[in-house]
Amino acid sequence: MEIRPMEPGDEAGAVAASLSADTLFARAGVVLPPDDPRELFDHAAVLVAVKDGAVRGLAATVALDGGVHLEQLAVHADHGRRGIGSALTETVCAGAWAAGRPRVTLTTFRDLPWNGPWYAARGFAELPRAEWGAGLRELWEREEPIRVRPRTAMVRLPGAPV
Repeated sequence: MEIRPMEPGDEAGAVAASLSADTLFARAGVVLPPDDPRELFDHAAVLVAVKDGAVRGLAATVALDGGVHLEQLAVHADHGRRGIGSALTETVCAGAWAAGRPRVTLTTFRDLPWNGPWYAARGFAELPRAEWGAGLRELWEREEPIRVRPRTAMVRLPGAPV
């Protein structure tokens, strides 16, 4: 598997991976508003995981409050539970540390097994509101339409146990 920056020819595969990953929420009874991942591609840095010539997953990040914010991590449902999400997450974190960024943040559903608990197993911890920067507070407000279940903000610092 190769993890690299998204190229123009990857967009269709990245969209397919994102939309497929969204089906996991529907299967769990979580109703989310319709999503067009191409909107994210316009303002985020996107890494893709490519295997056998096809995009299997993606990680989209933005700069936020001096750190890196993981806006979306998605793995095609047909290719889940094979380490793709973990590899993308580790690549994002390694890139953040190499660039001198002090932390990686994200927002996620607190209790869905492939969300909050999954990130916790990969070194992320809940970030108390008192420690949120202005950018994270603004992002949280913009995410109001997807707060259909309990959500949380999480952070991973360099050297966090994984």
